[in-house]
This record gives sequence, C-alpha cells and structure tokens, in this order.
Amino acid sequence: MTILLLGSGGREHAFAWKMIQSPLCEKLFVAPGNAGTAGIATNVAMSPTDFDAIKAFVLKENVKMVVVGPEDPLVKGIYDYFKNDESLNHIPVIGPSKLGAQLEGSKEFAKEFLMKHNIPTAAYDSFTAETVENGCAFLETLQPPYVLKADGLAAGKGVLIIHDLEEAKTELRNMLVHEKFGAASSKVVIEEFLDGIELSCFVLTDGKSYKILPTAKDYKRIGEGDTGLNTGGMGAVSPVPYVDAVLMEKIETRIVKPTIEGFQKDGIEYKGFVFIGLINVKNEPIVIEYNVRMGDPETEVVVPRLKSDLVALFQSVADQKLDTFELEVDPRSATTIMVVSGGYPEDFEKGKVITGLENITDSIVFHAGTKLDNENVVSNGGRVLTVTSYGDDFQQAIKKSYQNIDKLSFDKMYFRKDIGFDLL
Repeated sequence: MTILLLGSGGREHAFAWKMIQSPLCEKLFVAPGNAGTAGIATNVAMSPTDFDAIKAFVLKENVKMVVVGPEDPLVKGIYDYFKNDESLNHIPVIGPSKLGAQLEGSKEFAKEFLMKHNIPTAAYDSFTAETVENGCAFLETLQPPYVLKADGLAAGKGVLIIHDLEEAKTELRNMLVHEKFGAASSKVVIEEFLDGIELSCFVLTDGKSYKILPTAKDYKRIGEGDTGLNTGGMGAVSPVPYVDAVLMEKIETRIVKPTIEGFQKDGIEYKGFVFIGLINVKNEPIVIEYNVRMGDPETEVVVPRLKSDLVALFQSVADQKLDTFELEVDPRSATTIMVVSGGYPEDFEKGKVITGLENITDSIVFHAGTKLDNENVVSNGGRVLTVTSYGDDFQQAIKKSYQNIDKLSFDKMYFRKDIGFDLL
C-alpha cells in the first residue's frame, strides 16, 4: 500500500527506515521530511497541520494509511478530520483522537485523567493570570525545588524546575502574566517535585488492547552531567538497564492497564502511541507526563529494536486486532547520540554543510534537522543528526556511536560525550 508519514525529524526518519523494510509498504511519502527521508522515500512539501492539503494529496495518490509523527496535528484533530469526512474515513490514521491528544495538549487534562483513574502522579494545582497570586501562595506550601509546567504545547521546553522560592514566583508571573511561552502558558500547572530516575515507557494501543514497546531513557539537558538548558533530547538508551521484571510489572498493572481502561471508560478514541514519562522513586513508578506520540530521540533506539514488521503492527492497530499480533524485540541494546548545532537550544545557525556521512559503518544515522541544498546535506535545525548503534550492552553500543560521530563534521557541531553516564 501507499503510506503517508507526517513529520520531519529523527523520529520520522526512524519510522520511515523501518516502514520501507515492510513488504506491505509499496510507496512511502513523508511530509515534509528531511534529507534523510529523501534518500529512502518521497518527500512532499506539505505542512503536517495543513489538513486540506493533506486531504487533496491522500485522495490524489490513493494513500491507504496515514502515520502521524509529531504532536501538533494530533492536538489539532487530524484523526477526527479523517473520521468525519466521508471521502477519508476509510483511511486509518495512526494517532489518537483530538480528545485523546489532550493528554499532551493540556497538562491539566492529563493530571485530571491521572487522578480520576487512580494512576500514581505528583500532587498539583493549576493557575491562570487571574489566580497568579494564589499560585504564589501554593508555592509556599511546597518544598523546593518547584516544578512549573506550561499547560499547552511548548515544544518540550515549557517545564521549569526552580530551587529558589522567590525565583519560582517570578517565573510563575513571567509565564502567566508576561506570556513567557505565549498561549502555551496561559495556564500553568504547579506540582510537587519527585526525586528519582526518569524513564520512558512506550505503549501502542488500538483502543482495546495494547503492546508495551521496549523501554528507553533520554537525556534532556544540553550539558554534560545533565546540566544547562532543557532540549528536545541529546541521546537515548534502550533498554533501561535498571528496569527489572518487578518494576515492569508495577508499571503495567498500576499505570499502563488503568490508562488504556481509562480511555474506554471516558469514551476516548485512541489508536496510536502512548508515551508515558515516568520517574522511579524508591522502586515505585510515578507518572510525570503523557505524550501522545513516540519520543524523539527515544524512537531512534526503540524502533531499531523492533524485529516485527512495523506496517503490519500499524495495520493491526487500525483493525483493532493488536491482541493477536506477536511483537518481536531484538535482545541487543541500542543507543543514540544526538549531534546538534552550536548554540542550541538558544540561537544557532542553519545551512552548515555536513561531511562524513558516507564514512559511517556499523551505525545508523537518522536525520533530525537537515535538508538538501543542491548536492549537499546541510543543517536545518537545532538537533541535526542522531547516530544509533547496537551492542551486547549499552556501553558497547555507545562506543560505536561515538566512534562514528568522530567521522562527521559541520561548523560548530556539538554533542554530549556522557550519554549513559548515570547507568554505569
């Protein structure tokens, strides 16, 4: 069949890389894609949120499935757009309904869902510009550090963790009154800080049954030792070495099952990924957040570990036959290291020519922010490339990724040299 994949990052390149391996995938379009997807599929200059353009394209090209990579089209309701259009409603969209996407689109909606279904999460309250002083008073009842979360989508940068009470109050006012994150912070959730080790649990559901995908851990901070500003992610490791069968059983029974059952109880249509951000506090898993798509760069370690046919897996989601699908996982570890533009996540320059891609051996390079400029691959974002490798353990896999990064070059290229440092 002909498939349309929406998105342009490393996550989408990893999906495309896996999907074209399927005998079910006759032709793959990626909108808008990047220089990496251009080499294996057909890029289409089309925005993932331009639903009318997507409709015209899907009908013209006889597309039989739409796979949604990023959160924006989901939060804006692409699933519902297809479902409610007679000419489109036979085409499955892999991703939740607009209501389901509120789990990521609104931190408050997510917290209310967690509380309603008795899923372990941090204590919280939410505030607007009108109640900003109540928010400051609530901060005084908490122990530092203080966690402030913009309610809406802020490209992964809307969470602040602050140790000083007065600074936390100032930042709360900046978010609510001075619109630090624009409309995303017109409402702010304040929650108690949880101290533990974070990990990501990825679930694919057809709305009735589910499959738990390999675990992963990503590294958000720009600086080594997890210091500096938050980014979209600087690297990832799968599986997470400290997640044993006991912890996994707790995650499934206390978090995954009640989440999927919650969708059914609340009448939420959900055929897609649930990314559960967890923190392990003294061997008790607690939910930090939901995302309604795969993570990036976690996809770049999770998807390479799937032995199963990804398109067949998506088809079983569309047909609500996921319970009959046998998911096979590669027992090896996979790691990925993100290579970024100098200055990221603040100001950085684009258009830097990337060299050395042809010299990579025994690793997979997924393009995150690249484009083709004549014959050259050039940087086109903050996160540029990510280098994924397999190994018998994560140390062996990481070593391969770093050896291959040494063969790559572009002006002001930067990467963290300590991914996995906390797992040793």
